[in-house]
Amino acid sequence: MHDPQHARLMRLATRAALTVALTLVLAKAIAWWLSGSVSLLAGLTDSLLDSAASLINLIAVHFALRPADEDHRYGHGKAEALAGLGQALFIGVSAILIGLQGIERLQAPQPLEAEGVGIAVMLLSLALTVTLLLFQRKVVRETGSTAIHADSLHYRSDILLNGSILLALLLTRFGWQQMDALFAIGIAFYIFWSAISIVRGAIGVLMDEELPGEVSTQMHELACAVPGVLGAHDLRTRVSGTRWFVQLHLELPGEMSLSEAHRHCVAVEQAIRQHYPQAEVLVHADPPEVLTH
Repeated sequence: MHDPQHARLMRLATRAALTVALTLVLAKAIAWWLSGSVSLLAGLTDSLLDSAASLINLIAVHFALRPADEDHRYGHGKAEALAGLGQALFIGVSAILIGLQGIERLQAPQPLEAEGVGIAVMLLSLALTVTLLLFQRKVVRETGSTAIHADSLHYRSDILLNGSILLALLLTRFGWQQMDALFAIGIAFYIFWSAISIVRGAIGVLMDEELPGEVSTQMHELACAVPGVLGAHDLRTRVSGTRWFVQLHLELPGEMSLSEAHRHCVAVEQAIRQHYPQAEVLVHADPPEVLTH
């Protein structure tokens, strides 16, 4: 089962991201229409795709938080990783569109109008994005959500994007007309790199990549520290949404009764979960002679 507080935070984070994205779409659309800035168009395109990605994220998190059922005994957490792949697709497409627009404007520069409106909108964008990122960081720290982490990665890239657009508008206002297009192309490359980072993280979850080595090492040490445990082996881990799934074999004295072995297995499970509350631990008991075969 998911922690109710974690579920509430994750739902709130997805709704906040969608609200911010839609607000920025409206503001940037007005600023682009008045100024004709290609870097502002890049920002508008990115915000439109942010809105679509955040909507996918909201739906995916809603699905991922559903409890396990007969068809999905391990829950629905991997929906978050699928959402991450969807976000990466949107981000990659936005990078290509921005790059093409930047190249076209570089070849045929055009003077901008109403730069002041564009500058005001970018300041608003920076303020809203920073506020959202601070909230998302808190949610990721408390829940470990893959989907919220992916969302925060592309909104983090928006900080650079919005800052670059603001700088481009300021430089253009002082006569550097080509800076608008050059900044748009640079932003496109950065956004595309962000998409690749999201894909790597999502594929790691979908392919059941192990948790970091130091986490597995500490889990092994926690298991071996339980009194009466001779050792542990075959520790395996994987991630699904906010849940960690851990399996290990526990080495116990062969003469130990089944009831005692069960108590030791429960003690190891509790020791690991005390340090990693998001972990679901499955323990199998082995007598020492098994290791000699």
